[in-house]
Order: sequence, then C-alpha cells, then structure tokens
Amino acid sequence: MTVKKEYDEIYLTHKNLVLKAANLYSGNYHVAEDITQNTFMKLYIYFDDMKKDNIKSWLFSTAKHAALNYVKRAAKEVCIDESDFEMHMTDVVRSSEEELLNRYRSIENMELHDRIMIALLEKNRRWYDAIMLSYYMEVPQKVVAEKMGIKIEVLHSILHRAKEWIKKEFAVEYDELDRV
Repeated sequence: MTVKKEYDEIYLTHKNLVLKAANLYSGNYHVAEDITQNTFMKLYIYFDDMKKDNIKSWLFSTAKHAALNYVKRAAKEVCIDESDFEMHMTDVVRSSEEELLNRYRSIENMELHDRIMIALLEKNRRWYDAIMLSYYMEVPQKVVAEKMGIKIEVLHSILHRAKEWIKKEFAVEYDELDRV
C-alpha cells in the first residue's frame, strides 16, 4: 500500500473521532473543524516517523490538547465593546502626540541651551566657567570659587551678572518655547 493511500485510509477512518474529541473539549464546532484540519496536517508531516499502531491514540490526544489550549487562550482574551476601544485608541493617539511634542520641546530646549552656552563663552569666559561648574557640573560654589581663585562673594556676583545677561539676551526665545 502506498503512503498516500495509507494516509487517506487513516483520515477516512478517524476524522470523525478527531472532530468529536476537538468539539467535546473546545465546545465550539467551528474551532473543532480547524483543530481537526491541523491535527491531520501534523499527522501528514510526521507520518513517516510514526508508529502506525499508535496513530489512533496520537490523533485523539493531539486534538484533545489543541482544544484545551484553545479554551485556555480564549479564557485569557478580554472583550471590549466598540466605544471602549475607540476611547482607548483616542487616548493612545493623544498620548503619542503628547510624547512627540514633548520630544520636540526637549530637542528645542537642548538646542537653545547649547546656543546660550556658546554665546556665554563668546561673551565672557569667566561667566561661562562659573555657570558651567556651578549649574551644569553641580560643583559646590565654595569649590568653584577656590578653583577660579576668587572669593565666594565674587562668584555670586559673576553668576548673577551672567544670569541677568542670559535673561536679557534669550528671554524672547524662552517665551516662545513656553508657548509651543
């Protein structure tokens, strides 16, 4: 007997058994039909490696386990009605837009800070060093004053003048960033 004839004979003999087992364990006839088809597809793939006297029990247990897995997966699925879905999708779109705008603002802020620091360096190297060490590198002001060879009061004066200059030169750009 050829392999194809042997397979066809097994299919005709056991298809109802597999369908009944799948339907019994899944509780859904349409799912049982799919399980039956998949079970026989697996049989076809592994047919040459199978012991022919175990095929009936293999078909039954394969269909049974596929149906039980279907029931387990179906129990985990959450059904939401259309209005909940639309509301959820609106929230997703809104949060995505907000995230994109926040990234855009962050990039603009970084670019503005870079321009400020370059302009500050060009304007006054001491102001630049004082701002960089005190605010960006967060070195204690007492240590900054020692490194710069000045008194702490002089450092405060330098920081104050540098901040006033930054406000005067870049106030319009900061205001534009806040409006966006």
